[in-house]
Amino acid sequence: MFLPYPVLLKSAAAGVGAFLLFGTVTGLVPNPVYVRMVPSTAADYLFLAATSAFAAAFVYQRSIVDQPVGDRFATGGIVGGFLAFGCPICNALLLTLFSSSALMTYFDPLRPALGALSVAILAGLIYARHRRSCPACEP
Repeated sequence: MFLPYPVLLKSAAAGVGAFLLFGTVTGLVPNPVYVRMVPSTAADYLFLAATSAFAAAFVYQRSIVDQPVGDRFATGGIVGGFLAFGCPICNALLLTLFSSSALMTYFDPLRPALGALSVAILAGLIYARHRRSCPACEP
């Protein structure tokens, strides 16, 4: 299978860029500007890596098909992933909508489930798009 070089570079840049951007603003990638208020877990790093990898795969698939579909699902999966590995009380939007005690009591325990759901959405989207564009995969 021929893989266009510019498309690979673009998708790799999207994956690495998502990892660095999301990791920096959530404090998973150490930096002098931001300090995470909630301790990070292995699941946070797993969801960061998975969300970044699926973002790269989505950019790659979107670049090689004639009629790209699924942008809303991809956006939802990436936002869900960001909320799953982000610090719940450091998120200004969530903190504006809810109190910090409500976030730590109700939202923080649900972050692993949200991460699993967002990864499942992104994996399902990648799989469905692959099945749609793969002539050898059709029954």
